[in-house]
Amino acid sequence: MSLVSRHLEAQGITTIVVGSARDIVEECGVARMLFVDFPLGNPCGKPSDRDMQRSIVSLALDVAATAIAPRTTVQAPVRWGSDDWRTAFMQVDDSNIGALRAAGEKRRAAQAADSGKD
Repeated sequence: MSLVSRHLEAQGITTIVVGSARDIVEECGVARMLFVDFPLGNPCGKPSDRDMQRSIVSLALDVAATAIAPRTTVQAPVRWGSDDWRTAFMQVDDSNIGALRAAGEKRRAAQAADSGKD
């Protein structure tokens, strides 16, 4: 998305990247970024939390309309709730390895079944 944003900006189209990987997005040199300190894959908020999602999108539009300096980053003043997600995010240990292995096997079986349909 960062490279697409740069291309669109070069064409005169205003963009804003809403993301959780601040270091990566800023390194790409986007014009505007709304940094949301949430787990990767959830930059607009928790699934099904429409109020949070609307708030983040509204803030992103405000930043897009008001940022005057290039490479502007604004940190969204929102919290996921508890910061417990930081310690458990992508955790693999004895407590969950069996469930993760089973989920992976199920996904691979489904992919194999889908690839045979062509």
